[in-house]
Amino acid sequence: MIGFDKDNIDEKIVRKVNSMLANPNFSMSDIAQASGALVGIMKWVQAMMKYHELLKIVNPKRAKVAEMNDKLAVVRARLEEKRKKLREVEEMMAELQAQYEEKLDNERQLVAKIEDSNKKLVRAGKIIDGLADEKVRWTATVGNLEKEGSLLIGDCLVAAGMIAYSGPFTAKFRGDMEEDWQKKIKNLGIKVSDGVSMKKIMEDPVVTKTWTMAQLPSDNLSIENAIIIFKSRRWPLMIDPQNQANKFIKNLSKDVDTCSMGLKYVKMSDPALMK
Repeated sequence: MIGFDKDNIDEKIVRKVNSMLANPNFSMSDIAQASGALVGIMKWVQAMMKYHELLKIVNPKRAKVAEMNDKLAVVRARLEEKRKKLREVEEMMAELQAQYEEKLDNERQLVAKIEDSNKKLVRAGKIIDGLADEKVRWTATVGNLEKEGSLLIGDCLVAAGMIAYSGPFTAKFRGDMEEDWQKKIKNLGIKVSDGVSMKKIMEDPVVTKTWTMAQLPSDNLSIENAIIIFKSRRWPLMIDPQNQANKFIKNLSKDVDTCSMGLKYVKMSDPALMK
């Protein structure tokens, strides 16, 4: 009974046992009267018959379950394969998304560069349009500079001669000297500007403005005298009856920040000079 193969009972045995169990004379009370030990065996036999009948219902279901498990295993294998492909596709999508973001960033940078280049082109166009008029002026300036360059030697001769020799003379005499020198320089075959003067060659308008602020008179003779003072190599001797040069030199030597005198001056009557 312990080792009985209950899952594989032969149908012949089942029919024979069921016919015996169906016999009215083979009842449980009769068996109990015959032997008490047979009651347990009888119950076991009845249980085996019921179990066999149940197996007829369960075994097909078990077979169906096994079949479905096999199909499930196949489906799961296919599902895992699909999931693997899905992961590969997702990884590819992530890579493509990263490339897309990179391209978008490159596009934004290129758009910014294009906008910057367009702005530069607009500014360059404005500069070129502005320089179109400057070209005419520069061309004229170059022509004037070339002309002035050819006249530089003669003009410098007049200016240098005036600085060296015209200091003691009046304005009219200086003008006559400049005219006379122009003629002689031309006779020597040296080009010189018409109407050239020391003031035209040597004057710096900014410096002249500084001089006039220091109370230098604004007439041509005074400006020429100041030019001679600052362009000469030797100390000048200034005859100053109206005391104009004295004031000019003192004012010019003042320190702008401290208003102190940067120039030391003495008089012939100072005691230090009398010793």
